Amino acid sequence: MLDSSLQSRCALHRCALVVLSLLAGVVCAPHAGSELGFEYLSAPPGLHSVDEWERRFLTQWELEHTTSFLPASTSRDSWQFYGLSYGIDGNTAMYRATGKVQYLDRALLYVNNVVNSARDSWSLSGGQFKDVYRGWASQHPETRGQEVPLYESYCWRYVTRLLRVIRETPALYNTPRYRAQYHRLLEFSEIDIFEKWLRRGASIHIYRENTHMASHWAAIAMNLSLLTTDATRKARYLEVLNNINRSLPNHSSSLREQLGASPVNEAAFFWNDSWGTHSRPGQDVSHGNAVVAFIIEAYEAGVEWTEDDVRALTVTLDSVIWPADEQYAKYVDGSGRGNGWFNDGFMKLGRYDIHLQRRLENHSVGNNTQFYGNAALNVRLLSEKSAR
Repeated sequence: MLDSSLQSRCALHRCALVVLSLLAGVVCAPHAGSELGFEYLSAPPGLHSVDEWERRFLTQWELEHTTSFLPASTSRDSWQFYGLSYGIDGNTAMYRATGKVQYLDRALLYVNNVVNSARDSWSLSGGQFKDVYRGWASQHPETRGQEVPLYESYCWRYVTRLLRVIRETPALYNTPRYRAQYHRLLEFSEIDIFEKWLRRGASIHIYRENTHMASHWAAIAMNLSLLTTDATRKARYLEVLNNINRSLPNHSSSLREQLGASPVNEAAFFWNDSWGTHSRPGQDVSHGNAVVAFIIEAYEAGVEWTEDDVRALTVTLDSVIWPADEQYAKYVDGSGRGNGWFNDGFMKLGRYDIHLQRRLENHSVGNNTQFYGNAALNVRLLSEKSAR
């Protein structure tokens, strides 16, 4: 039997889920083409417009929604949240590029579905924690029945980024239906994602064994630090963020210490994904996307990472990893044969460099809603910069 405090906690969660279910229905209402105080800008000369990227985005939007993202969002399988994160990110980016709330609503639908499907840990038959927090069991063959921090953190870096979009856009936050969803999803994120894994063991579940998995938690901690109204929680988020950036408590390194000048191009960055190791070939490009995605978001938020850092990452992609069209390295030192998958991080560097964005216009790998959404956002941000 559960004690009275646990019973109360579960009752509160069930009430919240009822509200979220109602809100998810509201989110499904059509709002195509509506904007909330959004100003359109022309693309810099020589680049595809936001409209062109949106047109490409829409060729995939419904197909990926029905065959992949929507089923994943209701699956109760945390392994599927890994791929779902791309749908959340792509739709959030397209909203930021166009101001059309149909894309924001689509991202929120996925997140509401995921949160609605969460269950008390003690009720998960194969779960290893059996505590009061809510979560999901993985159905991946290697982790079946388990609660897996990697799958949740991989997705939640983009959930918390979505929440920042709502909070930092007055026209959204001042709209009751968005504000209500924001507060309920923020509460879930603070308690049933961050607090849950912190209390279950930060050294194991948050200060992870490599750069890319730790970067997921750095992104979550940073986003929550910018959202929370609780001073104690804010201090905790900033401690985790600073530890990952500057001084890990359980490893003899940090993200800042890992990244240094490339051995093949001193203007580029090189890093090894294993803490305290600096040998070549270094981080693989595929997983390195997560590190780059975090650094971009931190730079834009004015946290730790600088314009020089972003410039070095741009050189890393443009000259070392991708020295010629259809020629891709597997590792960040330029070695090996890679697959050109840049969607989840590296391609977002196009928002700082028109030449790189122009190259991405002809890039044929990973042309899906995440790629198109972020390509549109790159153009939008380049347009804003040129208009200043």
